[in-house]
Amino acid sequence: MKRNIYLDFAYFIVLAATFGAVLVLGAIVAPVIFHTDRITVNLLIDNYNAGVIMGEIFRRFSYWVYFIAIFVALYEGMAYKMGQRDAISFGAAVTVLFSSLLFSAVYVPKILSMQALGAEATQSDTFENIHIASEIDFKILAAALLVLFIRRLMILRIVEK
Repeated sequence: MKRNIYLDFAYFIVLAATFGAVLVLGAIVAPVIFHTDRITVNLLIDNYNAGVIMGEIFRRFSYWVYFIAIFVALYEGMAYKMGQRDAISFGAAVTVLFSSLLFSAVYVPKILSMQALGAEATQSDTFENIHIASEIDFKILAAALLVLFIRRLMILRIVEK
């Protein structure tokens, strides 16, 4: 089978964009939303309302994460069929798939449903544990995206020589 350079390019762009989005959401957006007291003068958003805002951002981002999961599955399936079998890229792709689906299909809906119950529900140990687990999953997703991007780039370079 002949390689499609445009598909490869699109794959790298999507992986890089998703990695960037994960970094921006985790390292820039969340700290700004949860620490409005350091930025604004007369406006203070409590943690519950900041969480509601962040939850809506993650709900919308989940659509993109579903897309990336499907795209990674299709691309890696095609690469496997073409004989580009590599343990590192396979492991990273599986990690991207599972962590993205876990984030979008489990953590975000669970957090949003607990937020809908009110501020008291977000003070529980259950909510705290789910929130911590979602943060860990988000970091795993970022690491897996980076590994997959670098490894696929290395494989593409080897194939072209």
